[in-house]
Amino acid sequence: MSAPGRPAVLTAVAAGGVVGAEVRWLLGLVGPPAPWTTLIINVTGCLLMGMLMVLATERFSAHPLVRPALGVGVLGGYTTFSTYAVDVAAPAFGSPGSLALMVGTPVLAVAATALGASLTRALAGGGAR
Repeated sequence: MSAPGRPAVLTAVAAGGVVGAEVRWLLGLVGPPAPWTTLIINVTGCLLMGMLMVLATERFSAHPLVRPALGVGVLGGYTTFSTYAVDVAAPAFGSPGSLALMVGTPVLAVAATALGASLTRALAGGGAR
């Protein structure tokens, strides 16, 4: 399958970003107060990214727009590491929890990505396409 053109990729990323950002916004309405919703969103987004990358690159011959649409678009719009940066910067002077959040978020995010990839490989049979 040939590579999609730039307009198609940009459209896929933009459409996916709308979906991801909308889901994040809705979770912010019903989830726990900041910064916990941000932590949950970033960790679950990284878990899903690990799963998606295994499925799209190792397990299935995915359409060339799957990774930009779902990875960069939906999951990029869903996760919010910029909000994480604001969350840890605001209470940086005086809150012991902010240090735990500052260190814990990237550690949990990387671990969730690895876990998502490992679980998907195990559940999908580990075989390549």
